[in-house]
Amino acid sequence: MAIPIPSRQLFINGEWREPVLKKRIPIVNPTTEEIVGDIPAATAEDVELAVDAARQALSRNKGKDWSSASGAFRAKYLRAIAAKITERKSELANLETIDCGKPLEEAVWDIDDVAGCFEYYADLAEGLDAKQKAPVSLPLENFKSYVLKEPIGVVGLITPWNYPLLMATWKVAPALAAGCAAILKPSELASVTCLELAEVCREVGLPPGVLNIVTGLGPEAGAPLVSHPHVDKIAFTGSNATGSGIMAAAALMVKPVSLELGGKSPIIVFEDVDLDKAVEWTIFGCFWTNGQICSATSRLLVHESIAAEFLERMVKWIKNIKISDPLEEGCRLGPVVSRGQYEKVLKFISNAKSEGATILCGGARPEHLKKGFFVEPTVITDIATSMQIWREEVFGPVLCVKAFSTEDEAIELANDTRYGLGAAVISKDLERCDRVSKAFQAGIVWINCSQPCFSQAPWGGKKHSGFGRELGEWGLDNYLSVKQVTQYVSDEPWGWYKSPSKL
Repeated sequence: MAIPIPSRQLFINGEWREPVLKKRIPIVNPTTEEIVGDIPAATAEDVELAVDAARQALSRNKGKDWSSASGAFRAKYLRAIAAKITERKSELANLETIDCGKPLEEAVWDIDDVAGCFEYYADLAEGLDAKQKAPVSLPLENFKSYVLKEPIGVVGLITPWNYPLLMATWKVAPALAAGCAAILKPSELASVTCLELAEVCREVGLPPGVLNIVTGLGPEAGAPLVSHPHVDKIAFTGSNATGSGIMAAAALMVKPVSLELGGKSPIIVFEDVDLDKAVEWTIFGCFWTNGQICSATSRLLVHESIAAEFLERMVKWIKNIKISDPLEEGCRLGPVVSRGQYEKVLKFISNAKSEGATILCGGARPEHLKKGFFVEPTVITDIATSMQIWREEVFGPVLCVKAFSTEDEAIELANDTRYGLGAAVISKDLERCDRVSKAFQAGIVWINCSQPCFSQAPWGGKKHSGFGRELGEWGLDNYLSVKQVTQYVSDEPWGWYKSPSKL
């Protein structure tokens, strides 16, 4: 059942603070199209306060309160956050579903992953202590060298609406584990659970200013964060257009960025597969999270010898998907996040039809749902590779299909995209899977599955899908600066210049 949306303010310096300009943004439930609450709308004035709080948190007590404290000290807070998240799992999952429309069972899974991610980075924070002063082997005996890993400083974290709390955690947990102080700016389309993360941090006593959360619009809150001279790094997940703008703004200050952007990922299905298993992974790879996944394997390449049977079987599976209020038990497809997204997805489908493609199934609002931003799971065939639907990210439940005849042709079609986030191959021939995995131009490859993600494994793309890696040890490295320390250990003088005493 639906639960009330808590009314929150901005979270700055460990306190709830009303936005300086007192502006708020309505929350629209994508299932009912009704306004169910509102969130604070930060502006540059609020970002200034958040950055000041973060800088103070880094320097307080000469850093001993956070940035130069032991990893074990920080790990205690990360574990406390994980425990509180688990304690509030049911409530947080419900809020996530109401706010962004994902099926409740998916949201529960997400909240479990949130707690698991905080626990994982608690472990890595503890491990940092043992890695400090790691020796560097040198060719000269009169020098010794070691490496220190230090927090990069104040970081701005800008996150999307498809996995609101989980994507925030992918950035917040490693940033805090590293000893950074952070300002999190979630998407204005789904900020509710991120504000609840603020309440969790307040309850566990996270030192003031270590994590600040400013909700609001991109131009009003995100842009000032990116361009702020006292923010040392920006980590962003979202659209290519916004990512490109962030990179340009950061370049003016030589500020490092990590970007996880869009995708148009392929899934190749060879002729030797178990049809039903392959069909299920194919539809899961595209329709999970209501089709709103940056890594969605939304371009299906299926071997021509099984294409007709595969598509026939896939349509039967798709017609069996329960599309409903995402709070209903058994829901497997809910609404897309907003009216704007709903209209965008339908426009992509309309353009595909006008370009000559065939809508094999779906393509419209489900007949039994009169309200909400619902789009049927859609399969599109008779596609030319020049079509918009094949080349551009839809971010909705839309799967494009092309047949292929040879392995080389499949790989060429798979890599014929400006994106490079994910890719999948399904075949019983594991040697072939290995060849195809190596040939994929993507940062993530799945064999005989699509979309599994683990805190321990790196996540990120190449080409226009961005650069940098989240999760795993690579995610922690995102927020660490490496310092070389070299010592001259000989009692002998260096002897490069003539000593005045010997003249």
